[in-house]
Amino acid sequence: MISLNSVDVVKPKFIKSRQLKPFIKTLVLSEGFVSGDIAIVFCSDEYLLKVNQDFLNHDYYTDIITFDYCENGIINGDLLISLDRVLDNCSKESTSFQEELHRVIFHGILHLCGFKDKSKKDIEVMRFKESYYLNLYVPRETLGDLKK
Repeated sequence: MISLNSVDVVKPKFIKSRQLKPFIKTLVLSEGFVSGDIAIVFCSDEYLLKVNQDFLNHDYYTDIITFDYCENGIINGDLLISLDRVLDNCSKESTSFQEELHRVIFHGILHLCGFKDKSKKDIEVMRFKESYYLNLYVPRETLGDLKK
């Protein structure tokens, strides 16, 4: 089961769970796995910073923390996403909020599928996969319209 929740923020209204959930299942299948329990939790910078400090001993802001509970080819995990960081990212990257949020969601799912982003090569592969799935999910012309 895939769930979309929020902790201390309002869930973005444009997130269409009826479209996103089956697409995530398709992404997971395309990468050779089966979807299990995936929770996507939208939160603030401060909430995610506290999680980063308490669970990972990191003292910095981040856009996503992925907790991986995958076993035997079944994708299970929690994606905690700071909407504040996503908003900051889209101004830095000149993208729409919707595009950036979906990119971050797909980034977390790809982590659950085993993709890393520590080395230069890993980052290249991750960015390619994010763009690939983003283009499948939300056509570029639609994203351009959302910036207006």
